[in-house]
Amino acid sequence: MLELVAAFICLTTLLTYLNYRFIGLPPTIGVMVTALFFSLLLQGLSVIGYPGLEERVQGLMSQIDFNDLLMHWMLSFLLFAGALHVNLADLRSYRWPIGLLATVGVLIATVVIGYLAHWIFALFGWHVSLLYCLLFGALISPTDPIAVLGALRTANASKPLKTTIVGESLFNDGTAVVVFTVLLGIAQLGETPTATETAILFAREAIGGALFGGLIGYVTYRMIKSIEQYQVEVMLTLALVIGGSAMAYELHVSAPIAMVVAGLIIGNLGRNLAMNDMTRRYLDGFWELIDDMLNALLFALIGLELLLLPFSWMHLAAAGVLAVAILLSRLLTVAPAILMLRRWRTVPRGTVRVLTWGGLRGGVSVALALSLPAGTERDLLLSITYIVVLSSILLQGLTIGRVVRGVTEQP
Repeated sequence: MLELVAAFICLTTLLTYLNYRFIGLPPTIGVMVTALFFSLLLQGLSVIGYPGLEERVQGLMSQIDFNDLLMHWMLSFLLFAGALHVNLADLRSYRWPIGLLATVGVLIATVVIGYLAHWIFALFGWHVSLLYCLLFGALISPTDPIAVLGALRTANASKPLKTTIVGESLFNDGTAVVVFTVLLGIAQLGETPTATETAILFAREAIGGALFGGLIGYVTYRMIKSIEQYQVEVMLTLALVIGGSAMAYELHVSAPIAMVVAGLIIGNLGRNLAMNDMTRRYLDGFWELIDDMLNALLFALIGLELLLLPFSWMHLAAAGVLAVAILLSRLLTVAPAILMLRRWRTVPRGTVRVLTWGGLRGGVSVALALSLPAGTERDLLLSITYIVVLSSILLQGLTIGRVVRGVTEQP
């Protein structure tokens, strides 16, 4: 295990350095691009008769449970770090579009993408059941909070746009995981749960996660308020994330949602009412460092996954068509929510365009695809998911700033 951790920390650091020194892309995307080049280089060396290094890296990669690593640990750290800097008052102001997109929007996108995928797969000669196509719709429908936060970091978006995109991405994982879990249970057991069972599952995961996050966040806030020692206060937030995530999975509630709520409490109540300037400075520095390191590691792993997945030109073509279908489904979910909002308040011009293009997919989708049962359908969906995620991060992530600037510069 120590060898594995050492290898990937050193490799990720090298890729990060290469991006900063020679490429100059946004940090997370640049690390992923350099990891992709590294994967292609290893495959090229293998083709010309030097397969040893590729086999060694593949062996290390095969030891990583990407689904467990991201969904059980990394996501909690990254969501807590992201929520620390989100203003709770802003979220409350835009609660309706955020709530609609994070719940109803995910359900609509799951169905639309699922049926479109079923039709597209048939065009390419792949016989994938409708249930697995709906599973694909569920895992690809949520916007990825890590990719979205990374892309918007350098985009000069207005407060309503930025708050809506970030808020949606922080909360829609809970809905997507519940939908995915229900559909996966049907696929594995062949039984359709009742509406009551589905409602209980959603309440336990999403609402239970929010309540649990609120509880541990408030307790930690009170503990921070009772002392004036920045080292201990920063340690309390670290224990909150590590211990809270472990407890959430024991209680079968959503750890990501719990960490979002806890992060909002510490970032708002804790920052404003319980911390002095020194504590705020050290807290921000510590969690920004954690955020940058884990983001780099995550996107390096996404780039290196290329070594383990089978690809063909058919996969690339089908994924390209599906990427367009996913953007269409995004438009169909965003437009009604924004049009409904316009009845009560002024919405900036270009909001639908930015929200549609800003719906990036990322590591969460790959992690959910990896949890599918082994088989030919899983292999196909995993390869397609990976290509769609790559195209989303590279194309949308690199151009979202330009789209935002185009909207803000309009008269």
